[in-house]
Amino acid sequence: MENKGHGSLGKLKPFFASMFLQVGLAGMDILSKAALNQGMSNYVLVVYRHAIATLFMAPFAAVLDRKVRPKMTLPIFIKLMVLGLLEPVIDQNLYFVGMKYTTATFAAAMYNILPAITFLMAWILRLEKVNIRSIRSYGKVFGTLATVAGAMVMTLMKGPVLELFWTKGRINHEAASKNGTDIHDSIKGGILIVVACFSYACFVILQAITLETYPTELSLTVWICLLGTIEGTIAALIMEKGNVAIWAIKWDTRLLAAAYSGIICSGLGYYIQGVVMKDRGPVFVTAFSPLCMVIVAIMATFILAEQMYLGRVIGAVIIIVGLYLVLWGKSKDYNSQPPLMENQVEAAKIDMANNERDSFDADRRETSIRNEKLEEKSDSIPPV
Repeated sequence: MENKGHGSLGKLKPFFASMFLQVGLAGMDILSKAALNQGMSNYVLVVYRHAIATLFMAPFAAVLDRKVRPKMTLPIFIKLMVLGLLEPVIDQNLYFVGMKYTTATFAAAMYNILPAITFLMAWILRLEKVNIRSIRSYGKVFGTLATVAGAMVMTLMKGPVLELFWTKGRINHEAASKNGTDIHDSIKGGILIVVACFSYACFVILQAITLETYPTELSLTVWICLLGTIEGTIAALIMEKGNVAIWAIKWDTRLLAAAYSGIICSGLGYYIQGVVMKDRGPVFVTAFSPLCMVIVAIMATFILAEQMYLGRVIGAVIIIVGLYLVLWGKSKDYNSQPPLMENQVEAAKIDMANNERDSFDADRRETSIRNEKLEEKSDSIPPV
């Protein structure tokens, strides 16, 4: 996503792309919650989602990555299998089950702890540096603690219902019973969503490692979706105990949820996120995560007639504050060193300069040798 030479519109492309990602994820939360409320199995939703994503993205990867796709090796394939298990199977199934126990707004808000969890795992694996003498490191640490505290407030604290003017008289008893989940359902749903965040954090770290040896985003997306479909099917057959009826799908919200989430979130989402990340870095992409929660909260009150509680609003505010402390610390790290793509471009320029210099030196040596041979021949010719 090159912005040079395109004026202000070019500079805004990463912003528009990041907002598109969050709007897409918010729509997935709403449609998935509606499909789950209609009795659709979350395991079947995951399988159909990634099957549709595979069929949609495969032609693009086959054509665009045809000349740049690296050779498949056993270590790369093992990483791809683990990637297909971590995000499509473990993360999404736990996330959807947690959403069943709670609400779409609650699930979206809880998922804001993902950047903090990723930071902790990266620090443990020595992929993230923490300097106790640096202010930005304190921001990352305290931000991580704040996001965890906010998640606990959202889980344990309910508070009074906030009456919104567009929900008055629209909340039915069934929606209220599902949205007004008790403390036990909130705890179970919160734990499942946190575990899903851990799984997705592992996915992000492993994906970054895999891209070093398999640097084709489109093909990588197709492989993840394809293997996720296969592994998700096995998980669905085991968890649903061979129930054939769950696979039936009609032209309704369930099919729309699978198609939308597959094309927008699992297909285009992975690719657009990779492009924006190369241009602006991962901090820029993650900074838009709270936007998804806000969109879901607003859309859920309109579409799903979900109730809004004061405790969840307070917890969400704490999560956002902690999240931006983490992002502030990460942005300082990003500003203090050149971005990854700039490093790669600079390294490429150095390599080109070295190659040109070596080529120039070789040409000069060949010219010198030819001149010496010509001088020897001229000396060997006897004078007339």
